[in-house]
Amino acid sequence: MAQNVPQEGPPEGVRPDDPAEIGRRVLRLRGERGLTQRQLAEPAYTPAYVSTLESGKVRPSEAALRHLAERLGVGYEELATGRPAHLAAGLRLRLTDARRALATGAPEDAAELYRTLYEEALTHALTQEQADALLGLGDCLLEAGELADARDRFAAAEHLLADEPLPRRVPAIRGRATAHLLTGELRYACYLLESTLDELNAAGLHDPEALLLLYTASIAPYMDMGAHARAAQAAELALALAPRVDDPALVAGMHRGVARTLIAEGRIAEADASLTKAQELYRHLHIRTELAHCHWMRGYVHAQDGDLERAENELRTAREILASKRAALFTEQVEVELADVLRRRGKTEEAEALLRPLLLTSGADDMGGTETDEALAVETGGDETGAGTLGARRGAVHAGGAHRLLGLIAEERGDTERAEEHYCAALSLLERSSAVGDLADLCRLLGDLLRRTGRVEAAMDAYRTGLGHRAAPGTTTLGPAPAAPPM
Repeated sequence: MAQNVPQEGPPEGVRPDDPAEIGRRVLRLRGERGLTQRQLAEPAYTPAYVSTLESGKVRPSEAALRHLAERLGVGYEELATGRPAHLAAGLRLRLTDARRALATGAPEDAAELYRTLYEEALTHALTQEQADALLGLGDCLLEAGELADARDRFAAAEHLLADEPLPRRVPAIRGRATAHLLTGELRYACYLLESTLDELNAAGLHDPEALLLLYTASIAPYMDMGAHARAAQAAELALALAPRVDDPALVAGMHRGVARTLIAEGRIAEADASLTKAQELYRHLHIRTELAHCHWMRGYVHAQDGDLERAENELRTAREILASKRAALFTEQVEVELADVLRRRGKTEEAEALLRPLLLTSGADDMGGTETDEALAVETGGDETGAGTLGARRGAVHAGGAHRLLGLIAEERGDTERAEEHYCAALSLLERSSAVGDLADLCRLLGDLLRRTGRVEAAMDAYRTGLGHRAAPGTTTLGPAPAAPPM
């Protein structure tokens, strides 16, 4: 099968529409067709003009380029930019193929496609296609858990689109916010999303798709910060926008996000119905990662409702899908939530076996682990730079959750010293990420432990800290919530 090999582009740092580059193209094409300068020039231009143009001493007008393109039998754009005919359309088609590869396969495989497409778009100065390739690469890196690299790709895409209208830059901003959220920087994620919403509304740029992306993305950090009212407002606005959006993947993401607010309000049946809609759309679109997220959240819904057997089944399904796609960070996060359900079902050893490898800094991945390994894991929150471990800069909220669960397991076994170490490690991680609801619960656990071991004053301090977090839930860096767009 013939391969699509890109044509050789101009030297690095030289624009393809530079007069010298255009002159070289005209000279090459004229030679390939066996035309003299006079034959190319007539009847509208002189041979001297063609000679001057081919030497790069003059920038041809659009009219001149159109005349020359017609005489040379090529398209105007190809002569003006050096891009082969239909190159941009071909690249966009292959970007769709890369998106499909990410939806159905491993992120590193899709990443190779996106890197190739980015290089081709760069060679031919196709800014939009460069940005789309960077966005896709950022999504691949998010799935792989390489959060800093993902953030850099989204920032590069946003920079490329700096002169474009704000709605065009929203996917890159949302990607950056998601990377910060997964890192545990909840407040900064909210800042990015809220400031963009305010800018869109202030400029009257009420683009439904851009607004739906931003409102849906803001639900998760709001919920983790305990700002449930603000999350509910974002969900209502997303629901109102959905009928005006044609992209089914965006609508499915909205249904998944809205389910979180319904769960918080105790509307379990409605949350399950919302997730069912999302699952149907993702299944139809063959988007496996997002389908796994639906199973993941349905597991959470059933766990909240006390149906632990169904919760375990849904979470195992989510874990299986994500592991098969090699989506490392998401797989680890699901394993933390699965471990919680397993512990509640009395499967303590299996829960512990899931949790320990997520936090250890060495290869001791069995339940026993060494004293040194465990102490180091508690102290550092895991190896934050390597793949396969949760920590302060990689899945901080779930890293805190893993320590919390290990603390509960240790406490149930009567090992109060180890339980306290895990609770304190969890507290450190969650304080950095401003996960208010989890912080309040953790302070209560720590306070109860300290009280039972006779340290009443320390217990009172822990309770006061928890009450402080509960009393001032979920303020974001901007203060008032973004203004709602006119519907």
